Amino acid sequence: MRALEHGTMRAHVALALAALVLAGDALQPALAGGFDYKDALTKSIIFLEAQRSGKLPPNNRVKWRGDSALDDGQLAHVDLTGGYYDAGDNVKYGLPLAFTVTTLAWTALAFKPELESAKELEHVHEALKWGTDYLLKCAARKNKLWVQVGDPNLDHQCWVRPENMKSPRTLYEIDEKTPGTEIAAETAAAFAASSMVFRRDKKYSRALLNKAKLLFLFAKSHQGSYDGECPFYCSYSGYNDELLWAATWLYLATKRQVYADYIAHDAISSSVAEFSWDLKYPGAQVLLAEFNMTSGGGAQSFKTQADNFVCAVLPDTAFHQVFITPGGVIHLRDGANTQYVTSTSFLFLVYADLLQRTGQEVLCGNQAVPPERLRDFARQQMDYLLGANPRRSSYLVGFGANSPTQPHHRGASTPVLPPGTDVNCGLSFGEWMAPDRPNPNELTGAIMGGPDKNDGFVDKRANSSYTEPCTYINSLAIGPLAALAQRGATLHATH
Repeated sequence: MRALEHGTMRAHVALALAALVLAGDALQPALAGGFDYKDALTKSIIFLEAQRSGKLPPNNRVKWRGDSALDDGQLAHVDLTGGYYDAGDNVKYGLPLAFTVTTLAWTALAFKPELESAKELEHVHEALKWGTDYLLKCAARKNKLWVQVGDPNLDHQCWVRPENMKSPRTLYEIDEKTPGTEIAAETAAAFAASSMVFRRDKKYSRALLNKAKLLFLFAKSHQGSYDGECPFYCSYSGYNDELLWAATWLYLATKRQVYADYIAHDAISSSVAEFSWDLKYPGAQVLLAEFNMTSGGGAQSFKTQADNFVCAVLPDTAFHQVFITPGGVIHLRDGANTQYVTSTSFLFLVYADLLQRTGQEVLCGNQAVPPERLRDFARQQMDYLLGANPRRSSYLVGFGANSPTQPHHRGASTPVLPPGTDVNCGLSFGEWMAPDRPNPNELTGAIMGGPDKNDGFVDKRANSSYTEPCTYINSLAIGPLAALAQRGATLHATH
């Protein structure tokens, strides 16, 4: 099946983007008696502010954080200040950072009414721009992208808050001789998606979109995986998913036939059961599902593949693949497992809106799954994180019952020290990481990586696979929490 002609595709995209803005307006406010989703939403955004690098703005809400890494880029005589530390250490990794930005942009588009109702849209825009401003610095030169700041091996030899770190701020880049298709394409996706969010600022939006086009061309023309972020962020899935993902966002942002043609004839797609910083196929498939458009010259239907993702996750289908813990939450693997919980909840809610708008259902073989089932599962997953689990404990710091007190996080676990304090790295782990006591600084809104596959969770900093937060866990939680706060009549369950 060939791609639709340009005029028809333009009309479909316009309708799709309008629906992103209008989705949920008719749904009722949350019922009383459940979780305070609005509070959880606000706190989940505050966590991203705790991850900021660079010179903090006057309205910084995380008072124990200060300016940090103000010399980033000086080794190459460039300005690479800003951006985000992705997790509990002090390195800025390009691939997860760009994915955080892309998903924040999608959140701002898909959940705009809910975020406006909660008075959080501006905070999401601020979080997004903190990322895009940094990425624009990284992409300042054509066919070159700075993809990491900080040597992770040296960084991990010292347990110190970013304000007091002294480890080398080593710079890593990709270029024509050292390609990195995954990172280039993901950054292109981040720019393209963000250009749609900031369209009222025509100059800024145009700058983002121009960079997206150049980086996508670079990613296509110089193909190869970049392994410089291994073993911390290895792209196990390859780069075909990022190329499809970037082309999809560029098509939505530009409506240009060249991107539709790439998606229809050159892109590779596949049915998978995971949406994450490493694997983007389901995200692209959900975005493309309503268009009469296929990949591989007509061999692969995006609607069918989006359905396959849902069928692989839901426990009540014959095609179920994903492990669900006895307490009812998704578990793909240890180590930031909650990223799959929030990412699945996000996609299920976005896809449910699309299905309802177009009068369709998910098809799992002969079984039809209505949009309401996707919403119910998404709510149940998010409620688990907020406390509806066998432990009856929240996985979101500072929210609900028995919330975690020992996130694996240098800034939160280290007391505020005067600027210029010379930290003894040899003693730092014993002094601040190892002790079994609450962190001196609350990492408000951070979603922990646990539980394990048996619903177990030990609130200890050393238990990093379960207690380390990540920006991309939270970026994908914001939309579902906003939806729960606003759409309680269809997504709410009483506890």
